[in-house]
Amino acid sequence: MKRSLYITRNIVAILGIALMSTGLFSCSDDVLNAINKDKDHPTSVESRYIIADVITSTAFGGIGGDVNTYLSTYVEHEVGIDNQLYRAEIRSGEPSSASTFNNVWENLYSNLKNARIVIEQCSEGGRDAGNNVTKGIAEVMAAYLSALLTDMFGDTPWSEAALVNPDGSPKFMNPKIDKQEDIYKGINDYLDAAIADLQKTDLVAVGSFDFLYSGDKAKWLKLAYGLKARYALHLLAKASSREAELDKILDYASKSFASVGDQAAFNIYNATNFNPLFDFQWSRDGLAASQSMADKLIARNDPRMRRVFIDADWGQVESPDAENYFMAPNGTPEQLRYYYNTSVFVFSQVASTMYMSYHELLFIKAEALARKGQTAEAEATLKEAVVAAMANMEASVSAAEAAPEVNRYGGLGFSTEAVSADEAAAYFDTSVKPLFDASPLSEIMVQKYLAFFGASGESTEAYNDVRRLQALGENFIELKNTNPFPNRCPYGNSDTTTNPAVKEAFGTGQYVYSEKVWWAGGSR
Repeated sequence: MKRSLYITRNIVAILGIALMSTGLFSCSDDVLNAINKDKDHPTSVESRYIIADVITSTAFGGIGGDVNTYLSTYVEHEVGIDNQLYRAEIRSGEPSSASTFNNVWENLYSNLKNARIVIEQCSEGGRDAGNNVTKGIAEVMAAYLSALLTDMFGDTPWSEAALVNPDGSPKFMNPKIDKQEDIYKGINDYLDAAIADLQKTDLVAVGSFDFLYSGDKAKWLKLAYGLKARYALHLLAKASSREAELDKILDYASKSFASVGDQAAFNIYNATNFNPLFDFQWSRDGLAASQSMADKLIARNDPRMRRVFIDADWGQVESPDAENYFMAPNGTPEQLRYYYNTSVFVFSQVASTMYMSYHELLFIKAEALARKGQTAEAEATLKEAVVAAMANMEASVSAAEAAPEVNRYGGLGFSTEAVSADEAAAYFDTSVKPLFDASPLSEIMVQKYLAFFGASGESTEAYNDVRRLQALGENFIELKNTNPFPNRCPYGNSDTTTNPAVKEAFGTGQYVYSEKVWWAGGSR
């Protein structure tokens, strides 16, 4: 959040300089008319400055924030063992409370509003007209934020939400609730528009204000196609022709990331700007290591097992036979901090937050190939995905080793060697391939689930996978928590207390257990 505030301060400062410069060349009437204007609270700023804030705030509060932290316990990447996360783990209040995700609710709508402002400003007649690449970036962000909103909350305010009048006031005080199916049409419209605009030019380049790609429009274009593939996969259970949809997914994937260098990794974290998962754990200590996750790694003799768990004294847990091996049981932990093992990822202070990773794209491609019966191609793609996922895991382990705050207190005690690319490939050949041969699609999905365990904010997409696989009748990912599974997130209380439509739809909040989102087989 500090970075976001830093950006805001700089936006105001830059605008103040611009206004002063303009005043030097204005006529006396203009000067007199400007005297009573509040220059400390501008109602319009350059789009590239807004883009900087949208990208940063979305990474901190949307991708890597509360949603991902809570969902990491729902999908059993982590276990909640204190306060709100403990109540979420045992399903006592938190999963159905309107206050649980209110911060995320407000963050997503605020950022969607700002992305839509940029789109309007860069369109014909807007103050930044002609900045087509910036407009394309904003369209990708609007699609991304819209998807986060509807994937988490289902039917939700959208077409009338996050819209402002010229004076900055909301166009609609009580926006209507839109159907998820319609929101997804809008998401694809945003991405199609982005794909067109990202092949044009800017009059004033966004440059360093783009904290993902520094204004590299070719990489934004690849991200747009990657998101097209991701969202098409979300809708697979609703496709009129799954074969045709799989062909589209593979086409989109072919136009997306070609290497890890293309992935959308937000990585401005340092000694003062923390990775969101680290930020939560460092201040709350509300997460412990998941027995369910460890069991899956052990069953595969997975080399990650020796790398990704830390004991309460900050020593590495080398194996399930180690004396300090002590995982938290899913759904029934003791409400105790500094008791169980934790994942190493909660210490990854400077690990990147992934808007979309290269390994995710490879898993999407592998799944589509397997569903089409192209088993040999699926196997080769899966192997590449597993190797890439292992490398991302090691990057997060390195981020924990390098964590400035942790090292102030002596650092973590690492006692095992990193998993190399060769070892990851050998793991695939000896452990993954036999399981793939027995059930290709099942092992692809389990390996994707394992890959999303980390500090990169990918538990949210694992949650989407669990729900869409259930809609397809494919329960490949075994969850051990026997408490009711939350099918969605509850609306935020800033609207359940003010918007009559949202208040009525929320009811008691128990719908999070009984009502699936539309693309996962529900009606809302």
